[in-house]
Order: sequence, then C-alpha cells, then structure tokens
Amino acid sequence: MSSWDLDDIPSQIGRTWAVTGANSGLGLVTARELARAGATVILGCRDPERGQAALADVRGAASDAEPRLHRLDLADLGSVRDFASVVSESVEELDGLVNNAGVMAPPREETADGYELQLGTNHLGHFALTGLLMDRLVAGEGESRVVTVSSGAHKIGAMDWDDLQGTKSYSRWRRYGQSKLANLLFAYELQRRSDAGDWGIKSVAAHPGYASTHLQSSGPGIGGGITSLLNVTVMKATNLVFAQSDEMGALPSLYAATVPDMPAGGFVGPSGPGEMRGHPKLVGSTRASRSETDAKRLWQISEELTGVSYPASSPISG
Repeated sequence: MSSWDLDDIPSQIGRTWAVTGANSGLGLVTARELARAGATVILGCRDPERGQAALADVRGAASDAEPRLHRLDLADLGSVRDFASVVSESVEELDGLVNNAGVMAPPREETADGYELQLGTNHLGHFALTGLLMDRLVAGEGESRVVTVSSGAHKIGAMDWDDLQGTKSYSRWRRYGQSKLANLLFAYELQRRSDAGDWGIKSVAAHPGYASTHLQSSGPGIGGGITSLLNVTVMKATNLVFAQSDEMGALPSLYAATVPDMPAGGFVGPSGPGEMRGHPKLVGSTRASRSETDAKRLWQISEELTGVSYPASSPISG
C-alpha cells in the first residue's frame, strides 16, 4: 500500500462517479484520474467558467471519456437539490460519489440558508447531496461507494452543540476542525446505517495530508487585517517546506474510491510522518470521530437543518 500511485487505479470502465469541487485542486485530479481509468465522471463545480476549464482538462487527459459538468454550490441547499435532480435524471445508477468540495478557515460567513459557512459547506451540503442521491447510489446490483474527504484538522475539532453555528463565538480554525470532524462522524455513521438498512453502500473517508491547493489562500486570506495576513504568511512558508502536490494529495481519495478491498468505514491518509505527505495508507482517527452518540446526534440535526431524510432501509429492497 505504501507505494500505491495513480498507475495503480483499477479499471473504472462502466462505472459512473460524481465528484464535488471538481474545478481545481484535489477534486480536479480525482475527476481526471477516474476518467483516465475509464469512468464516466460528473463534475460538480460552483463556478461555471472554472468548471468549463476543468471539463476541458479532463477531456484532454482522457480522450475517450465523456465527462459531464453541472453547477453545484454546496453552500446553497437549493443548488444541491438542483444538482441532485440533474444527476438523477441523467443516470440510472451512480457507482460512486466523492464528497470533496470544501472551504477552509474564512472569516465567519453564512450559507444561503443561514448556516455557518464551513459547517454548511463541508458537512451539511454533502450530507444533503448524499441523501438526495441515495436512490441512484443503491440502484445497481453491485456495491456503490461514498468517499468523504476530511482532514487531519479533525483532531483539533470538537462539536460545539451549544453553539453549532458559531454565532456566539467564532474561531476560523476551530470551526474548520469542527466541520472536518463532522465529515468523519457522517462517514462512519453512513456505514453503520448502510449495514443496518442493507443499502449496499460502502462509506469511506480520506484526507490529503498537507497538499498545496487553492484552499491555502482562498479561505485563510479572506477578510484582511493582521489575522488574514498572518494566515497567508504562515501558509506560504509551510507550503514551501511541507506541502505535496495536488496529485499526491488526491491519492488517498482515489485509493479510498477504487481499491476493491478497501474496508467499509475505513479512513485513508498519507503514509509519511504526521500523515502530512506520502503515498496512501489506512490511518486512524480521534475518539471523538468514533462517537456513535455524537454521530447520531449530528445526523438528526443534519436532517432537520437540510430537510433531507435518509430511508430506514434500502429504497430498492426495503
């Protein structure tokens, strides 16, 4: 496993994947490599212009591929519903979903639905999207796979149940950690519910380590002032010393998505020191991320906030 690379991705011919945040960085690499392996890939991109550039990139790398592009803003549940509707109308079966899109450490902002931006985008948007695509994810005879991209920052995260939206107190990095912890609570609970409801979904998680992408500047640098300046300065310095390429950063997601014997409920990250860089391997996560009590609580809250309810059993067999 320690030397697993892009050339080791098994054939994805005949499979259909949706990838969120596919316009650049990890999402673009993930979409491109799935297409190069033969998959039909649906790119979910917030910015249409950047999405068109990403679509051209994927087509250029995989000349036989037929990728598709649809607008998706995870910070707007209306956009999430529209994307899910278009996907459901265009495919009968969805073999996999990579919940990749995210924001990192911006000043406090709110989604179109009034939720704290990081929790709303990184967790609630993907929670809703996965639920809305359930009928397509369970439609096939084989196993479908949902990959949720978390972060090593989940280790600094804690679910602030008394102030989940950060209206009383807001720290950029603490709230980012909360959203990444929520990603893992969701991924693990999705697997438990898939097992209990016979959904036929394998839920797995991944994190990229420290990969150089647009996230390092697009979130921490927003807002101006000394805090934003310090964030950008630190990010530039750490990028030079620690960061790996977006191709390497996407390997854990691609491993989690495509390796046949990937364990259900598994978590993949880089194999190097501190899980900062390197080839993918199975990694552990915090006790907080494994709390079934917190996972069930978050699930219930997420259903209430998004208006998306998951079935008790497989929509096909239940």
